[in-house]
Amino acid sequence: MVLWVCILIAVLLASFSISARIEALQGRNLLDATRARYAAEAGLHRAAYELRGNNPETRWVADGRPYEIEFEGATVTIEIYDETGKVDLNVADPITLTALFESGGLNQLDAEALAGAVMDWRDPDELLNPNGAEANEYEAAGRSYKPRNAPFETVSEVQQVLGMSFELYRELEPLMTIYSGRAQPNPAFASPQVLALLPGMSPDLVDLFVQQRQIPAGPSGQAALPLVLPDGTPVVAQGGGLTYTIRSAATLPGSATASLEATIRLGASMVARRPFRIVRWRDGEAK
Repeated sequence: MVLWVCILIAVLLASFSISARIEALQGRNLLDATRARYAAEAGLHRAAYELRGNNPETRWVADGRPYEIEFEGATVTIEIYDETGKVDLNVADPITLTALFESGGLNQLDAEALAGAVMDWRDPDELLNPNGAEANEYEAAGRSYKPRNAPFETVSEVQQVLGMSFELYRELEPLMTIYSGRAQPNPAFASPQVLALLPGMSPDLVDLFVQQRQIPAGPSGQAALPLVLPDGTPVVAQGGGLTYTIRSAATLPGSATASLEATIRLGASMVARRPFRIVRWRDGEAK
């Protein structure tokens, strides 16, 4: 009887020890995840601060190049994208839209049709663009809605346009915006995928352009080498906007990670007088 009681007590103690260890590990994982999360948020605020720097030689450049910082033991990798370097769904011209959709895998005819449908979605009239789609085309396709006939309010709204698939949207979403206001992307801040959409840009020219763009600027803020497009158009390196997408990923020594992606607009916010305003926020999608 004494032996069985001792064995039972030993089993209970072992179970309690295992349970306590599991709870300790869960608590540690939760703590590390929380630390990583706030380190990623610290990366967002650091990026906003660096974008407002007065020194052009040290100011961070919003062309997607990675910046790495240390914060409370975490390594934080930050990428900044100026929204003027993307294709604006509300003002992009048909040639740029067609090139964008072709880069996603559509053939030329389907890309032109989708470009026309995008223009019909955003324009205020019921006039049908070449290869486009207005209310009749949506009804014929069995859709329960018709074009907005107004500017896109979000990038994700383009999924409703006739001819846009979810797979194509997922592929091209990082290249699209509604905050640029430019008919063509700004090459000074465009990603290599967007640069490839510009007329005359071959893969070799894209690589060369990106290499020249990443040479540190001088005291005046001008690039060390003049940036010129294939047609001879000069590129102004400081001609960006005020809206940026920031990807911040934090990693702790114990391998705990957290990432976020936010689109911010610089300038004093009316809410709590903050230096920037968040216009879009997504967790766990930094790339």
